[in-house]
Amino acid sequence: MKRLQTVGATLIMGVLLVATSGCGKEEGPAEHAGKEIDKAMEQTSEYAKNAADQIGNQLDQAGEHIQDAAKDDNGGN
Repeated sequence: MKRLQTVGATLIMGVLLVATSGCGKEEGPAEHAGKEIDKAMEQTSEYAKNAADQIGNQLDQAGEHIQDAAKDDNGGN
């Protein structure tokens, strides 16, 4: 997770650098690259969020199974 944050911060800094380097009306190669980086960051962020949600759901289910197994071993007490 720390690596993802580092990569994200680096990409954001790169995007900001590209965005502030030129204020022309026509889109140049750097601006196009910046937009592609933005798109990639959004996709990566969404993927990480979905993965974290899925892991959380699986952990919840595992916890429920453990509790059920413990109740069964104790005779329902």
